[in-house]
Amino acid sequence: MASTSPLSTAANAFAASPTASGTSGVTTRDPRLDFYRGIAMIIILFAHTPGNFFTSWIPARWGFSDATEIFVFCSGMASAIAFGRTFDRAGWLLGTARVAYRVWQVYWAHICMFFTIAMLVAWWDSFGIFETNYINSLNLPPIFEGRTGSTTGIVTTTADNLVGLFTLTYVPNYFDILPMYMAILVMMPVVMALSRVNLWLTAAVVATVWLFAQQGLLEWLGAEHLWLSLPAEPWSDRHWFFNPFGWQLIFFTGFAFMRGWIPAPPVKTWLIALAAGVVVANIPLSNIGVRAVNQEWFGAFDGNPVIDWRVANKPLIDKSSFAILRYVHFLALAYLAWVAAGVGGHRLIATGSSAASDAWGKLVKIVMKIGQQSLAVFVFSMVFARISGFVMDQVGRETATVVLVNLVGVCALIIVAYFVAWIKGAPWKLAKGSAA
Repeated sequence: MASTSPLSTAANAFAASPTASGTSGVTTRDPRLDFYRGIAMIIILFAHTPGNFFTSWIPARWGFSDATEIFVFCSGMASAIAFGRTFDRAGWLLGTARVAYRVWQVYWAHICMFFTIAMLVAWWDSFGIFETNYINSLNLPPIFEGRTGSTTGIVTTTADNLVGLFTLTYVPNYFDILPMYMAILVMMPVVMALSRVNLWLTAAVVATVWLFAQQGLLEWLGAEHLWLSLPAEPWSDRHWFFNPFGWQLIFFTGFAFMRGWIPAPPVKTWLIALAAGVVVANIPLSNIGVRAVNQEWFGAFDGNPVIDWRVANKPLIDKSSFAILRYVHFLALAYLAWVAAGVGGHRLIATGSSAASDAWGKLVKIVMKIGQQSLAVFVFSMVFARISGFVMDQVGRETATVVLVNLVGVCALIIVAYFVAWIKGAPWKLAKGSAA
């Protein structure tokens, strides 16, 4: 009779789950996921285009959360589908290997995006005829000429900062989303391992890591020395703007919903009213609220109480650490969007044969395609946003010009999304089969 060793028992815990199909939640793409992530990609393009008045009215101006939350939450949901099934089917080690491969892809996407944009701004500055210093506009002199810390006195050369770029210890602000995404992906195997022990333990660990990323809250508690963060540049004490230890909370919230660890919330009138109340209550304290006071839309104030409130309560709304009120606002907004889309996203699917229905169906299909190719679209949009800003610097920012530039940008995202999808479909294989 064979005996079971402690080692084999431990190994079995990380083997493929024989009941994975019954415990892994949704295993097919949800149209709501691709649609809302596509919307986020378009908003991200607008938000990163310099001098774009569209950014004055994007969702981020109406509440604490913005398109970044949509992107990270939906990425968590997509990861549950893409990687969760691998963990279930092939086991923890191969699941981890697949995550590592994705991190590798995102890493090189980050590096290529950085050097493409750095090349563009250096090229524009090389003409010496433009009013804007484009290298300075992205705070990139350190990569071209080194930097000496004004407070630390630490001297870094271009070579030092190149090493920092490749080791992710030099992360300029414009280039900080993909490093955050990579760091969160690295946490996924740990979360999957914990989930096989106990889901409450998993939630406790995720929440605890988030708590120790809250710099402002830790300072309030006199425990700032426990702050979890990553250095963003070697010559100063600046840290990554998007703290992955904070942002992992929303990623794994989306991950947990799609895995079935968290049940879908019921559609209740009182829940809809509560979520709507949270969203509406955010508006007076949002960027729109700041502008309303500054421009005296509702009368004159002594100073700006909205700004005063935001400064006093920064630890509750801080974007860098993904503070708690951002989380609450996003969950309320996501619930309303989920209800609006209907069960399985059926309200997004066009029905009927009218011209309006046909147009809506085509629009949804296009937006979903953008969402399905989010990495390629995101990298392209970050490059194209700088090009759009450069073009408007030269031709002006009249309303018609800005609208046209934004429309061209959205069309470019659509082309990239469909092209990448076509390439992923390996059309050469079909061509070979036809030739045979």
